Amino acid sequence: MSQQQTLISPSPGPQGKPPQARLRGNLGVASIVFIVVAAASPLGVIGGPVPLGIAFGNGAGFPFSFVLATVVLLLFSVGFTRMTRFVPTAGAFYAYVSKGLGKGFGLGAAFVALLAYLALEAGVFGLFGPGLAELVQSYGGPELPWWMWAAAGFIVVAWLGYRNIALSGKLLAVLLIAEVAIVLVLDAAVVFSGGGPEGFATGIITPSEIVSGAPGMGILFAILSFVGFEATAVFRDEAKDPESTIPRATYISLIAIGIFYTVSSWVLISANGESDIVANAAANPGTILQSTTQVYLGAAGGHLVQLLFVTSLFACILSFHNIASRYLFQLGARGVLPAPLGSAHPVMGAPSKASLVASVISAVLVAGAVLLRLDPIGQFYTWLGGISSVGIVLLLALTSVAVLVFFGTQEPGGSRWQCRTAPALGLLGLLAFLGIILLNLPELVGESVYGPFSVGVLVLLGSALLAGPVVAARRGGIVLD
Repeated sequence: MSQQQTLISPSPGPQGKPPQARLRGNLGVASIVFIVVAAASPLGVIGGPVPLGIAFGNGAGFPFSFVLATVVLLLFSVGFTRMTRFVPTAGAFYAYVSKGLGKGFGLGAAFVALLAYLALEAGVFGLFGPGLAELVQSYGGPELPWWMWAAAGFIVVAWLGYRNIALSGKLLAVLLIAEVAIVLVLDAAVVFSGGGPEGFATGIITPSEIVSGAPGMGILFAILSFVGFEATAVFRDEAKDPESTIPRATYISLIAIGIFYTVSSWVLISANGESDIVANAAANPGTILQSTTQVYLGAAGGHLVQLLFVTSLFACILSFHNIASRYLFQLGARGVLPAPLGSAHPVMGAPSKASLVASVISAVLVAGAVLLRLDPIGQFYTWLGGISSVGIVLLLALTSVAVLVFFGTQEPGGSRWQCRTAPALGLLGLLAFLGIILLNLPELVGESVYGPFSVGVLVLLGSALLAGPVVAARRGGIVLD
């Protein structure tokens, strides 16, 4: 995307406000896929949620959880992408919900989405800081507090977020290719060696293994691994030919992520042996990927995975920062938030002011964690991850309802599969996922039963959702779709 690209202005803003500049870009399918898949942090997932899903979920049957999650999300995407042509704004969830269920629910969805993405952006710093600290120390570097390394990453994210999206897209492409490449090399090494000590794992196709242990927790970790795929629509204003680019990017992202997670988690199990994988994953969830890589690719491979794990987390933070910035920008442009947030940089065409606000919020949350002496992983990341997981799945389900209502009332006709059957099946799956997450939320946020924080998560998200109709009623001129 050239920095010399011109901005375009939409129709006059709400409540008589002057028109706001829209973001302008030339992102193709590949660029959007890189940004979205980087948000999913493929290497971070294989080194984090996958061992946890194996250890505390359904063991050797865990890879099937990715198959199930991919199918449900693909069903969701059928209606989501079909509706794209009727939603000419870059509002993602809230624009779709507003179109189908009215601007009150749409605005509530926007508040929930913004809360979820900002929480996840800040929370991942709780993984990035300790990861970078450990990496530096392993090479003889100084031993510094985790938050100092998080601050270093924060400065780079803030600088990149302020600038044109093309720069972030190019960097994310490089980091994503590197992290995916090392995992694929490991996969190939295990496959061509004939599997691990027990050969190739069969749990992925064995019903008794799939339902063993706690399959609900397996689904939980699987669905959390996909967070971010739905943000393809956030980049509508910066995409070329969005009516074809957005659907293609959504499907390619989902299918690529699903296949990658399924195959790589199966290979990780095979490499360690089905009989030992649960014990190994439970004992060393944070290092099992590195130790497995050292066995098959040598010490150099282990060091490279450790390095790329940190860069994967950085890419994840940068991607969610870009997404959150664009939510702030769109809400500012529509008069929901202060108008300056909805103005694009006159030269770079970036949501620079919105990006600065997202950076400040992340800085405040990280600083709060430091002042409260929270454990960066066990508390800070886990707590904010709980907010994000419930919020994103809630929004997916709400968007599915909006799709069904829209095609049932405003655009009847069309393909029954695209407009009714697939969205309905996707909604059923998402409601099941939401129920599983709510059942396991206390454990996810470090509580044995529903306590102050798990209840607080629900109250916070519920308040954000209900605030939408209240604000919409008081400010009748707001236009979301």
